Amino acid sequence: MLEVSDLKLAVDHEAGALEEALACALQLEAGELLGWKVYRRAVDARHGRVMLNYVVQVEVADEAAALARYDKALCKVNPLVDRQYRELVGIAVREKAPDLRPVVVGTGPCGLFAALLLARQGWRPLVLERGKPAGPRARDVTAFWRRGGEFNAESNVQFGEGGAGTFSDGKLYTQIRDREHRARWIMEEMVKAGAPEDILIKARPHIGTDRLIAVVRRIRQEIESLGGEVRFETRLEKVRRDAGGKVVGITLRGGEEIAADRVVLAVGHSARETFVMLDQAGVSMEAKALSIGVRVEHPQKLIDATQYGKWAGDVRLGTAPYKFVHHGRDGRSAYSFCMCPGGLVVAASSEVGGLVTNGMSSYARAEANANAGFMVDVSPADYGGEGPLAGIAFQRQWEQRGFAAGGGGYFAPVQTIGDFLAGRASRELGSVKPSYTPGVTPADLRACLPDFVVKTLRAAIPAIDRTLRGFAMPDALLIGVETRSSSPLRITRDAVTCQSINTPGLYPAGEGAGYAGGIISAAVDGMRVAEAILRE
Repeated sequence: MLEVSDLKLAVDHEAGALEEALACALQLEAGELLGWKVYRRAVDARHGRVMLNYVVQVEVADEAAALARYDKALCKVNPLVDRQYRELVGIAVREKAPDLRPVVVGTGPCGLFAALLLARQGWRPLVLERGKPAGPRARDVTAFWRRGGEFNAESNVQFGEGGAGTFSDGKLYTQIRDREHRARWIMEEMVKAGAPEDILIKARPHIGTDRLIAVVRRIRQEIESLGGEVRFETRLEKVRRDAGGKVVGITLRGGEEIAADRVVLAVGHSARETFVMLDQAGVSMEAKALSIGVRVEHPQKLIDATQYGKWAGDVRLGTAPYKFVHHGRDGRSAYSFCMCPGGLVVAASSEVGGLVTNGMSSYARAEANANAGFMVDVSPADYGGEGPLAGIAFQRQWEQRGFAAGGGGYFAPVQTIGDFLAGRASRELGSVKPSYTPGVTPADLRACLPDFVVKTLRAAIPAIDRTLRGFAMPDALLIGVETRSSSPLRITRDAVTCQSINTPGLYPAGEGAGYAGGIISAAVDGMRVAEAILRE
């Protein structure tokens, strides 16, 4: 088969237009097009026009002739590349699990997909999660957000089944290199677990929190059906090692000891107590760069009009996303992160007395506002401390200041863009209604952001507005603070075995360990670590 890419059609094209366009672009005669299917569809809003851009897999009567004569002005054509995931080929399925089952700590995408591969090969992993199953966790979170419930430090946006990605937009696109085609396999597995089939076609697929909860639950249930064991509300307290530093077991909160010689550490970027424990035990770690900023919130209709023009609101396009980066003259950069069309700004704290924001969308993306992280890069030199935990202290400082600026009660400090640019505190808000709950407090964000972040964001806003018209809308909102875009440290590991460089048997994995940055990249890394274990 052939793969035809960069084939553009009008948004309102007729049902048969794609087949006609294929025949025209490939310069085929009647009967030469034997079959085709859409592999990917993207919205192309560049250059002042909006088109649908297709990648199509095509079967033709004479591939060589089609490759020689296709119209290069209309598309690109190449032989179809095999994108099957094959990394487990040749690895035998065990009839009996090893005497010491592998332990997987964390049920985010990294932990779930590591455990899924291990379970399918007969290893019967033990999976530990400090938070609750998806259903009870969702009830805790929504009670905290909307009904004035108490904040639960063990069951929140960061901790519980599915990890931090469960309460997000559920984005399934990534920029990592994926020569082994794990990402496609992951999405196919998600579809089997109940995700919408369109994630296999959309260039920027997402599931949404409302559907992702059920997907992660079904993946966990498959792990259990294959002999794996999943324990919730079970917190790792210690990794036990022998005199040579090799892992020999773990200790749980409450004192239970479990013998283990393979521990996949798939904790998220907010597992601060775990990082402290590892540092005290001498596990090799290093500080890494992170980002800090705010959530910026605009009316979704404004973003739709800016991005899609006359096509704004068309159901074939859905709500419009955006992405930007601004490079300042001083070397600092501001950029959009985890943009949520038609979404909500949510309370994402994991510690008492710390204010953290994030963004979330349902599958429909039908809320009135668009939001995104508006972030500034931060290096370890900015932390004001030494050692691998310095980034945690830096994050915590600004989260606590954000909590104070919001007046307590997990109310978020908010400032209009107009007031932010003018350097004055907001006293009241305008036409944009904040989506954040439990609530917001008009404030001056200088109280809860480093000076260099304020300076960089102020310089970036008018520059971004030149290409993303309306971004500098005076009534648009900046809601503080966002600090958890990535892990503040990296647990160093061997590139081949995926084991800690000084603690054999410990497999740091995913976002918390510093090796991923989103749902798909975390799941891919979990698979990579599981493969390393299976090949031992």
